[in-house]
Amino acid sequence: MPIPPLVEPVAALADDEAARTARHARLAGFAVVAQRRLAAAHVAVVGAGGLGSPTVLALAAAGIGTLTVIDDDEVEASNLQRQVMHRASDIGRPKVDSAVRVAHDLSPRTTVHAVRARLTRGNAARLLAGAHVVVDGTDTFETRDAVAGAGAPLGVPLVWGVVQEFHAQATVFWSAPPAGIPAVVLSDLYPPESVGDVPSCEQVGVLGPLCLQVGAILAAETVKLVTGVGEPLLGRVLVIDALRGRTDEVPLGPAVRVAAEVRTVAAPAPLHGIAHVDLGTALAAQAAGATLLDVREPHETATGVLPGVVEVPLARLLAEPSLAGAGPVVVVCKVGVRAERAARALQDAGIEASVLAGGMDAWAPALRERSPA
Repeated sequence: MPIPPLVEPVAALADDEAARTARHARLAGFAVVAQRRLAAAHVAVVGAGGLGSPTVLALAAAGIGTLTVIDDDEVEASNLQRQVMHRASDIGRPKVDSAVRVAHDLSPRTTVHAVRARLTRGNAARLLAGAHVVVDGTDTFETRDAVAGAGAPLGVPLVWGVVQEFHAQATVFWSAPPAGIPAVVLSDLYPPESVGDVPSCEQVGVLGPLCLQVGAILAAETVKLVTGVGEPLLGRVLVIDALRGRTDEVPLGPAVRVAAEVRTVAAPAPLHGIAHVDLGTALAAQAAGATLLDVREPHETATGVLPGVVEVPLARLLAEPSLAGAGPVVVVCKVGVRAERAARALQDAGIEASVLAGGMDAWAPALRERSPA
């Protein structure tokens, strides 16, 4: 559904900026007025890494008037495989300094506010204040949760993406969209209990070119929101599988939570044809010969595991799927996110796999009830 433009246009573009962005002016339905809206826009980009780098490049080139780039990290050699805003000469320097340099080189009239800080729940509202759109290019769910938590009361759209290994997702969250459009927020896609339960790219890797692809999508979504041109990904999740060259779209609406006398877990709609099963079904499958496979780390399994479970940490399983056995397998983790990744890898290896919905956290009360007094 098209939305009204977020930003009122500047009165006119400078001659050099009009010449620089002339190809935008040729776009049907875009024209000079949309470019003037971009010049008036303030966009906050959180993270100057794999997703933030291409997003900053694309938004500066597009002619965004003001960019606030927030990151507390320094450039490392291993960043250069995917974080295209940085150069080898930048190693050891603040990442936000690269944003200032490249934006000026591409778009001299773009103002960049470089904020060398880690965004947290405590400072997020202050750091994001004044932005028309926030782009989340961070790589931990702790920070993503903080960005989403700050964006909700501000009422501004949150353009969101995530990349891991060969897979990616992108969408737009908005707590206060125009009338008639349902509000969709991060917790509708990932419940709060899933925050942080994702292996890092250092553990499982990430395809460099995929970061550029998703960063370009995040920039395009931002441009659409600012200008009112096209239909943003609000209420839709773009799912990318780079290995297979596939892009799918999954509907996303506000979560509905129904109180029940007996606790149930609403599993997320599987994006890769992977079944999510409840505890009773998992234990019944185990009794019938299936393997219960716990992919948590040893320090996590030390706090307790399901009876008869096989323990293989996720990174090791991804490197050697045969450790799961011939199957079928029910994969267990803390809240289900790592289990989904493991099950997908097992299916790719020809091993039948499903996921314990909600993970160990969801079924802890039921497990305590099953334990002898």
